[in-house]
Amino acid sequence: MSGFWYGGDYNPEQWPEEVWREDVRLMDRAGVNLASVGIFSWARIEPRDGEFDFAWLDEVLDLLHAGGVRVDLATATASPPPWLALKHPEMLPVTVDGVTLSSGSRQAYCPSSPVYRRYAARLVERIVERYADHPALSLWHVNNEYGCHVSHCYCDASAAAFRVWLEEKYGTIEALNDAWGTAFWSQHYAGFDEILPPRAAPTFKNPTQVLDFDRFSSDELLACFRAEAAIIRARSDVPITTNFMGFFKPADYWTWAQEVDIVSDDSYPDPADPLAPAYGAMQRDLMRSLGGGAPWLLMEQSPGAVNWRERNAAKLPGQMRAWSYQSVARGADGILFFQWRQAVAGAEKFHAGMLPHGGTDTRVFREVEQLGAELATLSSVDGLLGQPVPAQVAIVFDWDSWWAIEQKASPTTISYLADVLGWHIALSAAGVTVDFVQATGDLSGYRAVVVPSLFVASDAQLEALDAYAAGGGSLVVGYLTGILDPDLHVRTGGYLGVLRETLGLWVEEFAPPAAPDLAALGGGEPPAVGVRGERIGGRASASLWSEYVRVDSADVEAVFDGGAPDGHPAVTRHARGSGQAWYVATRLDAEPLGLLLESILAEAGVERLPRIPGVEFVRRGAFLAAINHGQEPVALDLPGTDVLTGGSAAGLRLEPQGVALIREE
Repeated sequence: MSGFWYGGDYNPEQWPEEVWREDVRLMDRAGVNLASVGIFSWARIEPRDGEFDFAWLDEVLDLLHAGGVRVDLATATASPPPWLALKHPEMLPVTVDGVTLSSGSRQAYCPSSPVYRRYAARLVERIVERYADHPALSLWHVNNEYGCHVSHCYCDASAAAFRVWLEEKYGTIEALNDAWGTAFWSQHYAGFDEILPPRAAPTFKNPTQVLDFDRFSSDELLACFRAEAAIIRARSDVPITTNFMGFFKPADYWTWAQEVDIVSDDSYPDPADPLAPAYGAMQRDLMRSLGGGAPWLLMEQSPGAVNWRERNAAKLPGQMRAWSYQSVARGADGILFFQWRQAVAGAEKFHAGMLPHGGTDTRVFREVEQLGAELATLSSVDGLLGQPVPAQVAIVFDWDSWWAIEQKASPTTISYLADVLGWHIALSAAGVTVDFVQATGDLSGYRAVVVPSLFVASDAQLEALDAYAAGGGSLVVGYLTGILDPDLHVRTGGYLGVLRETLGLWVEEFAPPAAPDLAALGGGEPPAVGVRGERIGGRASASLWSEYVRVDSADVEAVFDGGAPDGHPAVTRHARGSGQAWYVATRLDAEPLGLLLESILAEAGVERLPRIPGVEFVRRGAFLAAINHGQEPVALDLPGTDVLTGGSAAGLRLEPQGVALIREE
């Protein structure tokens, strides 16, 4: 493609043939140039075992090609047909409680099932054989939203695959027993054949077994993708993708991103949630980061209300456009939707479509047309399409830590994602664009790196962070970092591992604020935590966490004020080599966290974007994007020209949900 991709999921199998030609005509009117086809069409392509019907799909692809619409062709393996489940019920997934899930919905398969994998491979082979050279083909779409409904399967086939995975990882049962700490609660295994998935149990399960099953389950889904991708790559050099789902806990996307040619994402922030723009910005930054900064594709979003929330809010006028430009500003070279034509039957008939039930004389379709026309124009504007998004600050994000910190029998109830979002919001409010990184990734290009709760950390990860600080970087470390090694064994002697030297301190004891843990007797939210210090603006409040920090050589910048650790360090700073290492032993509220970051970013020499409350600023290529997520108009006073209107950005009035793309002077 020479311009922005624009379009969405197209499901012609749900409609009579006479509708297909109208669809192509209206796609042209809307500016659609890419359609995702065949995602849920296995039963139509293979109506009976071994009987394939491609005539209808031939016609659809030929019509799209004739109409100038490129195709993102799916492998159709996301939803096996009923005949397959009836013939092979052993391929159906089983829950942790032993319940077998039936067909009649979607994703009714066990990812480890040899039967499912065999039939899926046969289907992919036939599709690739037929369409690898089709002139409309621009992208291969493997499966769909892996793990969305069945991320972990506990059936006997999964148990057998889990044992193989464990034996490959540990080599010997003695090594597994040591890693899992099976001396505890008489869990010692004499052989791999004794091991089961962490099914429903009387009380707390073995933590390392649970973490290994999380790792295994992500790997098994990825093995399904790899098998299909290998079939495609043997016959076709067209790029391959599968749609990620933002911050999706069951799949370690750092590993997955290495397997796709283009990172693509499904994003559905809630229009009723005031944090939706902030969360959306964080999700888009993750997608760009997963691809190493390369352009990515917004594979799915909704043009209006979805159908699956308890209450399904419609998007405000202009909100779909504003959120689409948020993706473009943060590195996307394509904006797609679910779906093209709003369905009239099935479980998603009330999910919005680009072409709504009301037809073309609707607000949604007019907004779809407007965005399509704008993206077509922007495709020929130099300095935006394919351009990078510069970032001088990074946040370390780690799936092992996410999985482990939210297990039961952990120090307290922690939402890992909420913690990361708090840091991202604070950095965005400070006028900073953020990349996400792995601790062992290349950190050398960042002036500051933030590490929120790296609960599970290898020696290599901790050493990489130490080397970053010693080499001149500004390292900011949050609480509950370096607590466990990758086997979930505690790092004794004050936790932190090598970061004890980096930070110039150690942690003596956890002391999280807690309300009475007796709900029937009035237990409630934990109390706030008091913190005082000049860096955070005097006395401030925090929440969720506190601890007894023992300083060796660090400077104390703020202390706890009240509560169990009264007077103990809450924020510290330590010179490490030619850099600085900060430690934050609590979850600071927004205002004190913002003040602390002002100091850290200024000392690190981080460049800032303009800051106006409610307005999101992002720089990409030659452009500065401004998006007003607030409820009131704002006036911009910036040098340059808004390419969307052709007017000057000096004195530009930006309405709520308004967007400006400013070519800076």
